[in-house]
Amino acid sequence: MKRTVLIYGGSMAALIVLLKIVEYRYFVFGDLTAEFFVGFIALLFTGLGVWVGWKLTRRTVIVRDPDFVPDASALASLGISKRELEVLELIAQGLSNREIAERLFLSPHTVKSHSSSLFIKLGARRRTEAIKRAKELGVLE
Repeated sequence: MKRTVLIYGGSMAALIVLLKIVEYRYFVFGDLTAEFFVGFIALLFTGLGVWVGWKLTRRTVIVRDPDFVPDASALASLGISKRELEVLELIAQGLSNREIAERLFLSPHTVKSHSSSLFIKLGARRRTEAIKRAKELGVLE
């Protein structure tokens, strides 16, 4: 993240220098029109914005161990059902309630109910605590 911000800051500084050169040429030599100057600025910053947006919003790929098996005794002692485990795994992937509902063909209300039940069973108040606790107990990878 730091690297992306530094690259973005450096790119902005380089663009400003480039704009000053073009502006100097515009005012001194007068051979560039105002429309060209404005279009040039818009094109540069549009390109930079697209690049930064792509860098900051690309998703990370989660590689899972195919041999991982949730601890059955922990699942049984906590009383976590198969469906609740599916919801917990999707929560751990960072999906919203709506996305989980679409993926599991459930209503968002049902996903909220499963989430609330999981939070109670895991002794958590929020998603991150539930994921951390599940990993500690061997329920999640």
